[in-house]
Amino acid sequence: MLFWTTVRVALQSLYSSGLRSFLAMLGIIIGVGAVISMLAVGAGAQMEVTQKVSNMGTNLLSVRPTRSRSQGAAGAARQNLTLEDAQSLLAIPQIAEVAPIVRDQGQIKYYEQNAPASIIGTAVTYFSTRSLQTERGRIFTEFETEKSMRVVVIGSTLATELFDTTDPLGENIRINGEDFRVIGILKAKGDRDRDNPDQAVIVPYTVAMKKMMGATRIQDIDVRGAENCDMTAIQNDITLMLRKQHNLLPDTDNDFQVFNQAELLETASEVSRTFTVLLGSIAGISMVVGGIGIMNMMLLTVSERTREIGVRKAIGGQNKDILLQFLLESILISCLGGVLGIVFGCGVAVAIENFAGYPTVLEMNSILFALIISTAVGIFFGFYPAWRAAQLDPIEALRWE
Repeated sequence: MLFWTTVRVALQSLYSSGLRSFLAMLGIIIGVGAVISMLAVGAGAQMEVTQKVSNMGTNLLSVRPTRSRSQGAAGAARQNLTLEDAQSLLAIPQIAEVAPIVRDQGQIKYYEQNAPASIIGTAVTYFSTRSLQTERGRIFTEFETEKSMRVVVIGSTLATELFDTTDPLGENIRINGEDFRVIGILKAKGDRDRDNPDQAVIVPYTVAMKKMMGATRIQDIDVRGAENCDMTAIQNDITLMLRKQHNLLPDTDNDFQVFNQAELLETASEVSRTFTVLLGSIAGISMVVGGIGIMNMMLLTVSERTREIGVRKAIGGQNKDILLQFLLESILISCLGGVLGIVFGCGVAVAIENFAGYPTVLEMNSILFALIISTAVGIFFGFYPAWRAAQLDPIEALRWE
C-alpha cells in the first residue's frame, strides 16, 4: 500500500510541473525514437539484401573484368571478357549454366510514349540464372538468339509506363531507334540494382552486340552452379580456366573478378549489422543527454522540496522512503519518455518507408531494448538526486526557506 501511495505522490509531483517534466523527458523521447527508427532502417536494409540474394540464389557466381588503374586511381573496367571465355566455363563439371551479358542505357519508345531503361543483351540462360519468370508471354529461344531476331522481353514497370492498359504482347517498340517485337513481360521483382529487371529490356546478345552496341566483348558472365555444389571449388576452377584463356603468367594478377553471391550476402549482412550498431550508438547519445536532463531536473526538485522532505522525516519517514519516492519520479519520467519515444520512433520508421521508399522492419526486440535502456537511464541518473534527498538532515530541512 505504501508503494502505491508513493507512486501516486510521484505522479502528482510530475503533473504539478508538467512542462518541466516534459522538457526533461524530451531527450529520452528523441533518443528512444532515434534508436527504434534507426534499428528499423538497418533491419530493413539487411532484409532487402538477403531477399535480393535469395531471389537470385546463393549458387550464382558473377565474373566481371577488373578495373584498370591509372596513377593509382581506379579507371574504367577492362573490356577483356569474350564469348569464348563464357563458353569455356561450361567445361567445368559443377557449372550448370552460363549467361554472357552486355548492357547499355537507352530510350524505349512506343508511339508517343517513351521511358529510359537498361538494355540487357544476354542468352536464354540469363532468365534461369537470375530466377526471372514471365508474367505473360514467353522468353526468347536459342533459335531466335542464333538468328539475331529482334525480339524483346520487358520489365513490368516499363510495360506499365509505355503501354498503360494496352496489351504489350506482339507490339513493336523502338530501342535506340531499332524496332523490336515484345514477346514477354517479366514478373515484378522490386530490385534496385543496375540490372533492375522491372525497368529493363532484355534482348538476345547477338542482336545487342552486332546491331545495337557494335561490341565484340562482353561485360559480365553469370554462372549458376549445380545443386549442392561446392561454390568455393567452382570459384577456383573459374579462376584457373580464365587465367588459361587470358594467357596470364603465374606472377600476373587476375584481370577479372569472380563474385560469390553467398559471400556477398555474408559481407552485406556484416556491413548492415555494423551500420545498425553505429546508428544505434549515435542515437543512444541522445538518451544519455536526456538522462543528464532528468538528473538536473531532479536535483532542482530536491532543492525546491527540501522543507517537504524535512516534514516527511519529522513525522516518521525513513531514508529509504524518501529515496524510493524521488527514484520513482525519475523512473516514471524516463519510462513515460520511453513510451512516447516508441510511438515517435515507430511513426518515423513508417514515414521513412512510405515517403522515402526505404524498407524498414520494426522488431519487438529493438522496442523492448529501447524501453529497458530508458528505464535504466532513469535509475542511473535519478539515483544520485534521490540519495541526496534521503540524506538530508530533517532539522536543517525544516529550517529551509
